[in-house]
Amino acid sequence: MLAFWEKIILPLLQIFGVRKIVEIGAENGWNTSHLLQYCRAVNGELFVIDPYPRFDVLEYKRLFHKEFHMLMDYSLEILPHLRQYDAILIDGDHNWYTVYHELKLIEAMASQDGKFPVVLLHDTQWPYGRRDMYYFPESIPPAYLHPHAKKGMEYGRSELLEVGGANSILYNALYENGERNGVLTAVEDFLKQTPLSVSFHQAYSNSGLGIIVPKHDAVDMQIQAILSLSGL
Repeated sequence: MLAFWEKIILPLLQIFGVRKIVEIGAENGWNTSHLLQYCRAVNGELFVIDPYPRFDVLEYKRLFHKEFHMLMDYSLEILPHLRQYDAILIDGDHNWYTVYHELKLIEAMASQDGKFPVVLLHDTQWPYGRRDMYYFPESIPPAYLHPHAKKGMEYGRSELLEVGGANSILYNALYENGERNGVLTAVEDFLKQTPLSVSFHQAYSNSGLGIIVPKHDAVDMQIQAILSLSGL
């Protein structure tokens, strides 16, 4: 997400007047820091969902005690309890099951509250646009769990490498493509069945950034302009 902050994410937050933000997957907290500074400037709040954050949570709370809320659990456990957020950044477990059901929970919140948030999803392109990755395979129901291994990937090759390759320390699905496989597939499946009127946009660099917003012609034109000017 960090690569998109200045040219895409921040302008979108400003256009939509975002004040209440949810971040799924914070890792080292670098993008979290940007979000917290934004929240301080607009008198907003940030709810961070990550079962194992890799930053000093107490220090972030000391620096941003009004803006920062840390929720250390899986996203599918936390999202049913969050309401009326204006934007959500999804950069957690990059697999079909998790992302699809995160989107369904966002849809349920929006249907109840009458407002669909700005949704930003990382990894809509290679390597995880069409391939599942599991941080915690045991958390995925067996029916949705693809065969997987801690082996690396190579662009343009479906099967995993025996040695080396990208992200070889993570649990990657053995093959690309197919049903219920990957972040972009989850987004497309959600868009096919949601009754809500939404638009989908993408930036294609840095593993891809998907953007789902309430459908509005003028806003869609603004987003396309931002993406075009960003060069990302």
